[in-house]
Amino acid sequence: MELRDEVRREMALLRERIPDVDGCVACSVDGLTIASDLTDGAEQTGALSSALLALSRRMTGMAGKGAFEETLISGTNGYAACYAAGPKIVLTVLARPGTNLGLLRLEGRKTAANVAAITSRISIPQ
Repeated sequence: MELRDEVRREMALLRERIPDVDGCVACSVDGLTIASDLTDGAEQTGALSSALLALSRRMTGMAGKGAFEETLISGTNGYAACYAAGPKIVLTVLARPGTNLGLLRLEGRKTAANVAAITSRISIPQ
């Protein structure tokens, strides 16, 4: 099975566990989309996720808060959560208002860990 397919399968499992998820994007730290289940804006979301990952890693390092794990953005129409999925991948999960944030954080981290494991087995396409 190809990297994109395995990552999309993880995204589908996340949606099963959290019905309030609108979509996901997994991209490289360079902003190249690896897999997405968004209907619109996957490339832009990937590029912004990459930039947010870089800023978040820098902030946690500068503040002495250890290794970056996640960034949660709360808006009037829902949430965007970005997770480090290993050293080379960022997973962004978009969710609707009213989403159980504890569950989102728990399942988002689990999915990011699964994506990291997949990408350690299968090389990222260039």
